Amino acid sequence: MFFFEPHIHIASRTTDDLERLAECGCVAVGEPAFWAGFDRRSPESFYDYFRQLTEWEPKRAAWYGIRHYVWIGINAKEAEDVGLAREVIALLPEFLDKPEVLGVGEIGLNKNTANEMITLGLLVDLALSRGESMLFHTPHLEHKHLGTGMIIELLRGDRRVDRSRVCIDHCEEHTIRRVLNEGYWAGITLYPTTKATPKRAADMIEIYGPERILVNSSADWGPSDPLAVPKFLQVMRRRGHPESLLKKLVYDNPLEFFNQSRGFTFTP
Repeated sequence: MFFFEPHIHIASRTTDDLERLAECGCVAVGEPAFWAGFDRRSPESFYDYFRQLTEWEPKRAAWYGIRHYVWIGINAKEAEDVGLAREVIALLPEFLDKPEVLGVGEIGLNKNTANEMITLGLLVDLALSRGESMLFHTPHLEHKHLGTGMIIELLRGDRRVDRSRVCIDHCEEHTIRRVLNEGYWAGITLYPTTKATPKRAADMIEIYGPERILVNSSADWGPSDPLAVPKFLQVMRRRGHPESLLKKLVYDNPLEFFNQSRGFTFTP
């Protein structure tokens, strides 16, 4: 089955990973701007990273027949320094205007601090002023429930928000209901150390249904699996779910969400 990988950090993966993704049926990926494993210390380092995402990584993916799309933003782990964030945000419009850019992301919260909220507010305002789609990172573990609520309250306070063009990612059992009830897309991330397993993701879909759900691996520098989405499909098949439901979850849903971005050009 062909599938989209809507959230994966290709810059952190080897070419072997790309080859395996293609062999499993991956036709397109969405790569959000991410943390480098260390804090970048200047706007210039962010600028070079954004060039990597928009110039080099699409070429690597294309070697294996995979279309590469990108989100541009400041990851929550680097949002604490508001002064630096303002300088980086000034660079973003140049990259948001590039082809195959989906919007502003991944943005959000890490430790739910006041400075993270200031930076997030600036990023949301930039996205809304330009009519961009948004992809949100929600915190890990004990910070997730509170952080998800803080993001939702921030968005609720701005009448410009089109909830159909917002994905709140890394949902778990205690946050997914609220995200869906508020009218947002909910990302379920398949990650071995935090977030959800394929079995837990299948449980959530059986409870809440397939509408406005994006299943992804968020594979990055840490322990993670770029083939998590195909493994999720195996779990769903073992539970007896029809191929039409699987296609909706891993192909039709990402296609519907991405199609709202002006930088998305994909021919099935």
